[in-house]
Amino acid sequence: MSTLVIAILSMVAFVVAYHTYGRYLATKLFRLSGDEPMPSVSLRDDVDFVPTNRSIVFGHHFTSIAGTGPIVGPALAVFWGWLPALLWVVFGSILIGGVHDLAALVISIRNRGESIGQAAGRLISPRAKVLFLIVLALALSIVLAVFGLVIANIFKLYPESVLSVWTAMPVAAFIGWAVIRRGGNLVLPCLIGLGILYLTVYLGTTTLPLDLAEVLPADAVYMTPVVVWTLLLLVYAFFASVLPVWLLLQPRDFLNSLQLGVALVLLVAGLAVASLNGQANLATAAPAIAKQVPADAPPMLPFLFITIACGACSGFHCLVSSGTTSKQLKNARDAQMIGYGSMLGEGMLAVLVILACCAGVGMGRLTRDTSSGSIEITRQEPVAMAEVSAEEAALDGSAAWRSYYRTGRTTTDGSEGAAAAAGGGWKGQGLDKKLAAFIDGGANFISAIGIPLKYGVAIMAVMVACFAATTLDTATRLQRYVISELASSAGWQAGTNKYVATTLAVGIGMAIAVFAGDSPGKGGLMLWPLFGATNQLLAGLALMVAVFYLARRSRPVAVLAMPMGMMLLLPAWAMVFDLVNNWWPQRDYVLIGFGTLVLILQAWMVGEAVSLWRRLPEVMKEAKANGEPASTDPLATP
Repeated sequence: MSTLVIAILSMVAFVVAYHTYGRYLATKLFRLSGDEPMPSVSLRDDVDFVPTNRSIVFGHHFTSIAGTGPIVGPALAVFWGWLPALLWVVFGSILIGGVHDLAALVISIRNRGESIGQAAGRLISPRAKVLFLIVLALALSIVLAVFGLVIANIFKLYPESVLSVWTAMPVAAFIGWAVIRRGGNLVLPCLIGLGILYLTVYLGTTTLPLDLAEVLPADAVYMTPVVVWTLLLLVYAFFASVLPVWLLLQPRDFLNSLQLGVALVLLVAGLAVASLNGQANLATAAPAIAKQVPADAPPMLPFLFITIACGACSGFHCLVSSGTTSKQLKNARDAQMIGYGSMLGEGMLAVLVILACCAGVGMGRLTRDTSSGSIEITRQEPVAMAEVSAEEAALDGSAAWRSYYRTGRTTTDGSEGAAAAAGGGWKGQGLDKKLAAFIDGGANFISAIGIPLKYGVAIMAVMVACFAATTLDTATRLQRYVISELASSAGWQAGTNKYVATTLAVGIGMAIAVFAGDSPGKGGLMLWPLFGATNQLLAGLALMVAVFYLARRSRPVAVLAMPMGMMLLLPAWAMVFDLVNNWWPQRDYVLIGFGTLVLILQAWMVGEAVSLWRRLPEVMKEAKANGEPASTDPLATP
């Protein structure tokens, strides 16, 4: 019962926050108006700037920000207990993440759809712009490498998901051409597309699982399933990035948002049934606050706030808000629903992840059998306490949850499966293991309403892979913008060409993902320890730009200044901790170099901001005397 109560209370908190705090931010603080000039209209080019119905923009924005971030982070952070993770997700989404996303979107639509990095140049200093853009480029390079590997690992672990994910792309392109471009009713074609998507889920599970391991050489070094899938995905991302947004990005994201809606309805329904019949009980499945964690795990403070980024607050969101969403929004009033509302929706997804990785996993481990040529998945009964070792029993949480987190799903030969959520200690956690904890726990929930486990696993795997795919090609498009802006600042005109910039974006991501690291396909994971801290520092820097945006208009800055301070302090603290305690003792010079560079860039940009803050009244007075708008916005808006 506690599982259902937690889900309901969290949902109520998000709904109340949207209609109270969200409305205050939109109408009072940012003063959004329906008659503001919008970049999507004034700069329309039908490639990047396209005025679009808000439901389609919402689908794009939500699926782009809610990639695997709100899944991976909570799946790992529950090691500290489900209560700290839950509190950070709920209050972080409402008070920090939603504010951050909405602020970035508003600043961009009032600066000709430019990125938050370019806005930093207008609001702080030209040097701040270049520094911010470099941080963005570093963060996006890691995103491209990691998310390509995430999807590749899902394809490897869950071959039943491959057909559905790739089929969604041509279906979405047809919807984009036939409906969005030519005009027409969107609902029926998308429902048909959704039906095709779930038909391929069935086919992929029963007759057409696409497993590259069956056709590639077993002893290949570079021709492994993960490497091949990563290369194919990044090639796809190149074309998705340069195509007009109406052709693939908008319809695919809208289709994915419908698919997500169906999956979430199934999840919530299964959660409710499993909670009411006693199968899933959060209170007994996992500890609220863990008494013991893996020996190599970092301290909860500050690392909880770094481990869970998406789902509470994420700097990547400011890139989506100011990179693609602001170029499609056709009414400023929609910013509350799309900027603030999407973040609360992602927070609710993160809550469900926490419940699935604790109460769902506690329902029992999954065993995968492919020996007959088809995929069969069964659930082992929860392990009795008598079967757990004394060392394991000393840990808090139920025997079932601890046993799963110790050994994971097993294969038919009894060996440890790749889906273990936590085997091998903190540093031994692969991204595939964190993702599989949610997929298996969610499938356990869905099975409570009568859907066979193998279809539940396929539905969850397709949802995660489609999420990651939207993030991958959105990040590629964003990296193209960032590289173009950097090239323009450096006077390199060739770099502003979208094909050149996209080639650089994909090439750098591919080099990191495939060729860096100690073996092919491990490079993105090598830089993963940097991603959390860099991502949160980015959020702090974006909030700092927003503080100056409000200050230049003589509006209260406290609701942004406090989250800004938190998002600048905690990630820097975490990165310094890693530098001193992990990377330097291990002589990991790649991480040392990247981490030190990011800290220097952050300190430099904060220094630029402090310098301007001291003389801000004088700057505003001079601007007023010269007849310049106090806003410094190219579009004269409130």
